[in-house]
Amino acid sequence: MNIKFVLAVAAVAATPIIANAQSTTGQGAASGAATGGQIGGPVGAIVGGTVGAAVGAAVEIPNALIMSVERANAPSVTVRERIVVGERLPSSVRLRSVREYPDYRYAVVNDQRVIVEPRSRRIVHILQ
Repeated sequence: MNIKFVLAVAAVAATPIIANAQSTTGQGAASGAATGGQIGGPVGAIVGGTVGAAVGAAVEIPNALIMSVERANAPSVTVRERIVVGERLPSSVRLRSVREYPDYRYAVVNDQRVIVEPRSRRIVHILQ
């Protein structure tokens, strides 16, 4: 199999998953397999599914963190910026911590609970 083809399938399969950090491992595998299959047929689906699962697992948010943020009592702040995964929260938004998960912060913005990577202030998950 041509290595360039494999790399192209892997890159295309990973793109939607990286852009949407809310993907879980299973969703990443399914999305990667679908995209890879469209480009490279059965072999592309296998490669895309494997890459998609790996990327999905890398960005998966722990369920215990999500449950902690759901139960937390924090006031909502209103901002004009879009509240979507990958966008940064403005510095005016106070990020709150969850003791057991120092690598994440959360905020309630425009009545939506979001989990944030604190150094970049990028939204990595929006609770539904």
